[in-house]
Amino acid sequence: MPQRLIQEVRRREKVIRIFPNIGSAWRLVGALLAEKHEEWSTGRRYLTMDEFYEWREKQVKEPQKPADERHSESSNRTLQPA
Repeated sequence: MPQRLIQEVRRREKVIRIFPNIGSAWRLVGALLAEKHEEWSTGRRYLTMDEFYEWREKQVKEPQKPADERHSESSNRTLQPA
């Protein structure tokens, strides 16, 4: 992600070529970061909130097992032959 962001800044600064002062360069970077933030916040979501709420309700309904039991169950699954 940072490499792509740096490439995007470089691509845009080639269009401008010469910045009048350091503030204008920072404004370019700030505008690019604001644009990327907007893309992330309004972009496609891989998990809908409905799915999250269903999962959370399921977690509340099922009693939580102690950490020792969860660990022993996961280790038992890995020891079984395939």
